[in-house]
Amino acid sequence: MNTIESVAGFHVAGVHAGLKKNGKLDFAIIASDVPCVAAGVFTQNTVKAAPVLLNMERLAASATDKRAVAINTVSANACTGEQGMQNARRMSELVAEAIDASAEQIFVMSTGVIGTQLPMQKIEQGVSLASQALGDDWQSAAAAIMTTDTRPKQAAITVETEQGSYTIAGISKGSGMIAPNMATMLCVVTTDAELSPALAQSSLGAAADVSFNRIVVDGDTSTNDMVILLANGQSDITVEGDAMSQQFQAALNEVLTSLSKQIVRDGEGVSKFISLHVEGAHSDEDALQIARTIATSPLVKTAFYGNDANWGRIIAAAGRAGVPFDPDKAALYFAVGEDAVDGKLCLFANGQVAAYSEEDATAIITQDDVTVSLDCGNGDGSCHIWTCDLSHEYVSINGDYRS
Repeated sequence: MNTIESVAGFHVAGVHAGLKKNGKLDFAIIASDVPCVAAGVFTQNTVKAAPVLLNMERLAASATDKRAVAINTVSANACTGEQGMQNARRMSELVAEAIDASAEQIFVMSTGVIGTQLPMQKIEQGVSLASQALGDDWQSAAAAIMTTDTRPKQAAITVETEQGSYTIAGISKGSGMIAPNMATMLCVVTTDAELSPALAQSSLGAAADVSFNRIVVDGDTSTNDMVILLANGQSDITVEGDAMSQQFQAALNEVLTSLSKQIVRDGEGVSKFISLHVEGAHSDEDALQIARTIATSPLVKTAFYGNDANWGRIIAAAGRAGVPFDPDKAALYFAVGEDAVDGKLCLFANGQVAAYSEEDATAIITQDDVTVSLDCGNGDGSCHIWTCDLSHEYVSINGDYRS
């Protein structure tokens, strides 16, 4: 799942264009040999970076003729005014010239410091090098889009149908500024299946909602967040009908969920991966609101980092989520492992502390993977979120990010 060999009709490259001072890969292109059906989900932050605005504009104009995505690091090209928009357009023009396409067929993504203009000479160098290096090196492409990430993030799955097989593969980056409100970070997903524009967009939106919209590192939604899906049909498998559409949706969900969890596990300064399950809420929306409030609470996250099974902080966060919550009906459990369903230890029930051993609770919370389950006892609403602790290292990374 976490490696990509090839996707028919797509070629990728990651190169060093001189954007990063340390010589690491910093520019990537993902290109299709033929026009693709495209879909996208974009940040709901009202401060949107130039590449987000440009891609939204191009997707609205046409979802059936896209050829490539180009991604630069170091500069987010956000809050850069008209010059930033011109630079984003020029970046797409350079890619278009290099792969024999039109600028309108190119998406661009940027990640890095807000308020900095793209260094266009280095962008031009990146386009030249990457376009000449296009091949199947997905590892390099995934590495080239990293900022504070410590490792590349990629996932792929092959789907078997009665007509044959097709592949879904994606790369993503993200480590900080992770608190989704549509998707989060940057992600490019490719498939050699043939999709209609409507199916591509609905499937991507649904998949993002159960994956990227369910992860939290620090509580910040970026100006540059986006996920782009490109489908080029080169497998000669057309996804149509309810059964095939559901199969595609399940596979896409699996790929995006894998990428999402990889982001949390590589979060800035992260030492613990926390699966948070909220059940028994009045509605799914209420469950999500409670879960997000818990997952973004600095008090909860620092308790995890300190190996402190301080369940009171979790219950307090649930109570301030702004949706119905009755502590007298609620129960809180800890367990070892990712999305664990067995071995649960009850810490709180019926409005008060449960009869548990502090040593047992501490033994659970000291593990690298912990599941927290909250049963609200108030209805059928539920959701899962994946989050993490908040460490000294997170503060160190973000305290000198621009330097």
